[in-house]
Formats: sequence, structure tokens, C-alpha cells
Amino acid sequence: MAWLETVVCSSKKKVDARFLRVLNAHQELKRRQENCIAAWAARSVDGQPLFLVQSLYTSRKDLQRITKLVSEKMDSEHGSLQSFMSGPPLVGIFEVDETEFVNQFEK
Repeated sequence: MAWLETVVCSSKKKVDARFLRVLNAHQELKRRQENCIAAWAARSVDGQPLFLVQSLYTSRKDLQRITKLVSEKMDSEHGSLQSFMSGPPLVGIFEVDETEFVNQFEK
């Protein structure tokens, strides 16, 4: 079973484009780490500064290790993600069947 991290958050006014660039940089660094299966970020299609950020890891241990590494490296470059947000994010961690999950995207 794989671990899926899902975050829904909104940015402060006038920083949404920069926030998306920073989110994408975080996700790119995650994707380069061993045992991160996939990572992506997307902005809401309705023009609101609402973002979906998801990452898929092989285990809970990998999720924790990679999240810590990315936070330490990226926060020193861009500041914390919370500094861009207009409020607290909604975060969920789910255990999913990796094969079934990935196959859904290949159809």
C-alpha cells in the first residue's frame, strides 16, 4: 500500500502566481527523491486562489523523510509555505493501493 498526501489550500491576495511556482518547486524536489512515486500541484479552474497539492509515497516513513527534507531545503530558499497562505490548509493522508491508483491515470 502507498501513502497519498492531499493538501487543499488558498493563497493570500496577489501572491497566487508565486505560490504556484513555489508549490511546483516543492513537488519537483519531491519527485526527485527515491520512493516518491508522484507529486503534483494544481490551481482551481475557476480563477480562485485555491490549490490542490498531492504526493504519493511508497510508505509512511518515506512521506515523513521526504517532507522533512523538502521543508528544510525549500523553506530556507522561499520561506515557509504558510507565509503564502490565507488560512490553514486542509490536509489528509490516505493509504491507497499503488497499482490501482496509478492505473486510473493510465486509462
